[in-house]
Amino acid sequence: MSKSEYLKLADEIAAEIADGTLKPGDRLPPQRHFADRRKIAVSTASRVYTELLRRGLVVGEVGRGTFVSGEAKRGVAAPGEPRGVRIDLEFNYPILPDQTALIARSLSGLEKAAELTAALGQATSGGTPAIRSVSAGFLSQDGWSPSPDQLVFTGNGRQSIAAAVAAVVPTGGRCGVEALTYPFIKGIAARLGISLVPLAMDEGGVRPDAVQKAHREANLSAIYLQPAIQNPLGMTMNAARREDLLRVVEKLGIPVIEDNVYGFLDDEPPLAALAPDSCIVIDSLSKKVAPGLTLGFIVPPRGLRESVMASVRSGGWTASGFAFAAAQRLMSDGTATELARLKRLEACARQKLAVDRLTGFDIQTNGRCFHLWLTLPAHWRSQALVAAAARRDIALTPSTTFAVSSGHAPNAVRLALAAPTMDQLDSGLSALAGILNAHEDYFDSTE
Repeated sequence: MSKSEYLKLADEIAAEIADGTLKPGDRLPPQRHFADRRKIAVSTASRVYTELLRRGLVVGEVGRGTFVSGEAKRGVAAPGEPRGVRIDLEFNYPILPDQTALIARSLSGLEKAAELTAALGQATSGGTPAIRSVSAGFLSQDGWSPSPDQLVFTGNGRQSIAAAVAAVVPTGGRCGVEALTYPFIKGIAARLGISLVPLAMDEGGVRPDAVQKAHREANLSAIYLQPAIQNPLGMTMNAARREDLLRVVEKLGIPVIEDNVYGFLDDEPPLAALAPDSCIVIDSLSKKVAPGLTLGFIVPPRGLRESVMASVRSGGWTASGFAFAAAQRLMSDGTATELARLKRLEACARQKLAVDRLTGFDIQTNGRCFHLWLTLPAHWRSQALVAAAARRDIALTPSTTFAVSSGHAPNAVRLALAAPTMDQLDSGLSALAGILNAHEDYFDSTE
């Protein structure tokens, strides 16, 4: 079959998805059955399914088959855009009821002419000595204190990740990542023209032997990890795994881009405390303070600082002067630290509620974080559950969003606990438990 013919078949399936004939969660026939019905070779059917996977219209669930993706109509950019649903268990920005008053008190006076004039001036990726000093103190954890002269700034955490990756991974290069990881790294990699290599994980996080294997197959230019409060699994890497992993990357000469955005919820210091010359630490204010008040931090080894700064400038990722001014106030007077402390308490309370409401289900989490990983009962598929929950005005994130290997993901969903009020969270989790207890076919029949 010619290329145009197998693409034509893929277009036909895509049209059925677009017009609603095939709905999110619907299972496509096995490739052999599809081939028999269409009177084509099985190898051609495989090319059709691969093309649908490439377009993001279907997903493959290991051992279960190929299903229409719940993301198909939302498009690839949609995970960054909250949908305004009634109970949002998809987006993870913790906002406390009283935090606006605390922030307003800290920023009082910033509207004065002299203060505002300075805040509206041109900023640089290196900031000022004052902002570097207060940021270094704010980011310090037990066992790790970055030097003010190391710091580089961006507009937000995603820009910090992009700048760090661009600084150490050349176009066409390979970057190792956790097999289930922060989804925006996939978009960053696509825009930078690099390949992501999924690294096998276990209950301790990325396996050191997986890094060695991937590097043997073709050199890794870097690895991107979340050692503390991993997203989406919630795990924090223990001391033994940290030492074993760092021993491998230092031997191979692979820099580690360490995403510490959720690190404030845990007590473990960054990997950089053990290997300061191998790790680039990423952090930001969005989770600690508010999603609308952002400043990204990069703490690279001294030898990489100039490369990282150049990457920030060339990417257009320099933070605004106003963000610097607001962040400096919030960090200097202790407001940002107090918000982080209160959010740690809030995370524990929400986890306790979630574990109680989901008793009996297979969940993986960390009692200190704002999300959990729910492996589904055998009678549910992740895409079908997402669609069923959406019909109840509850937004979830399917495992496919986090999977690096296209088309293959465990049968699970991530629940973000930060956005709803506690009453909404209670209601949403209780409703979700009811959905999970119903059989998928019965649930569909009662719509």
